[in-house]
Amino acid sequence: MSEPSAEILAAFEAAKGFMPVGEGLALYAAAAEAAKLGLPLLEVGTYCGRSTILLADVARQAGTVAVTVDHHRGSEEQQPGWEYHDASVVDPEVGLMDTLPTFRRTLRKAGLEEHVIAVVGRSPQVAKVWDGQLGLVFVDGGHTDEHATNDYEGWAPKVALGGLLVIHDVFPDPADGGQAPYRIYLRALESGDFEEISVTDSLRVLRRR
Repeated sequence: MSEPSAEILAAFEAAKGFMPVGEGLALYAAAAEAAKLGLPLLEVGTYCGRSTILLADVARQAGTVAVTVDHHRGSEEQQPGWEYHDASVVDPEVGLMDTLPTFRRTLRKAGLEEHVIAVVGRSPQVAKVWDGQLGLVFVDGGHTDEHATNDYEGWAPKVALGGLLVIHDVFPDPADGGQAPYRIYLRALESGDFEEISVTDSLRVLRRR
């Protein structure tokens, strides 16, 4: 189960989103390992469900569930006038981004709706009311220091012993991208609570000691 089927990989590649295939395969392998704990797999930052497909397929096979947290109004770099803006996911009635309908269609097409709990809300608020432990936390939300720090502080403590913390868009060189995910990655290592077990491009996988 450490690699997705051809059908799941095709659904991942067809979904709207930004994660490259190589990083997706690394996320899938990490999720498959974490799922052995029998706990939920949670991602912060859903967008249109590209990476959710991978977590949901692992959850389906492992008999657990994928939880995805997003307010579905888009992160900073997805707003009008920015590099990653997509006008097709703007709600014409309210004039704001709304990726939730696209996300739901993505899961339905992949046949994975019943294996996902979609939480529509802001990460810090959801983290405050989430009590249980998690087998995996995948941080892929807002890339400002405020948002990345909130995601780390809200969710990293909920990773079970032996569970995995996965951080996306980690760029040690500022020329390659924003530094907020890199800073929380360093913070996780410096805490002594996590050890790095794999690096795939900008994806870092850490295990709770």
